[in-house]
Amino acid sequence: MPAPENHLKKALASGRRLYGCWATFADPYATEIMATAGFDWLVIDGEHAPNDLRSMMHQLQVLHGRDSQPVVRLPMGEAWAIKQVLDIGAQSLLIPMVESAEQARDLVRATRYPPQGIRGSGAASARATQFSTDLDYIATANDQICLLVQVESRAGIEALDDILAVDGVDGVFIGPSDLSADMGYLGDTRVDEVQQVIRDALGRIATSDKAAGILALDHDVARSYRDWGAQFLAVGIDVLMLAHAARATMDRWRDG
Repeated sequence: MPAPENHLKKALASGRRLYGCWATFADPYATEIMATAGFDWLVIDGEHAPNDLRSMMHQLQVLHGRDSQPVVRLPMGEAWAIKQVLDIGAQSLLIPMVESAEQARDLVRATRYPPQGIRGSGAASARATQFSTDLDYIATANDQICLLVQVESRAGIEALDDILAVDGVDGVFIGPSDLSADMGYLGDTRVDEVQQVIRDALGRIATSDKAAGILALDHDVARSYRDWGAQFLAVGIDVLMLAHAARATMDRWRDG
């Protein structure tokens, strides 16, 4: 059997707008609950959530066969880490802080088997091949990898056009918080200067052959990003959803 079809990659290539959410509990039970909400994609976050390789694998397992497509975000773009998450069954990756075309090309190579890349071919004992059930996995896996890179610094914005020209990158995700911090407005993404850079970047990505992505927790801001060209739009973070609901519930009882 070949590698499973990557439905997220196919949907992005078709131009469909997809709405997602961050999964940061680092727990499969919580991620399984999030999958019942109908999000098109869920980010299993390894950068700012306490995930490790095993907890990522457990979340991939509970998302298997569900409509919510998993995206694994690593804290860095090291080839060895990419190899590990691909072997546990990830097919869509989000890599932070990409600042050059060269870096993007290195990430593409890390996600592909030779001769297109440098991914180690020891997946026979891995979950990715269903433990050697999918005998054609290695021959077909390259075509099902979805690589999403985050541009979230002034250097990344300056290199955006070069990054957009890299074959094998499926989408470019703008990181508003880190971008605003790098521009001198620590965490204040609403500053006009930051918003202008975001709008320009989303527009440039949207007119390329890559999908444009971004995260926005405010509904009106998210709608603006959508109108500016965002195709895969994250509109929530699971731990904040719980925190806000819990606090609102207690506030109602305290006030009453």
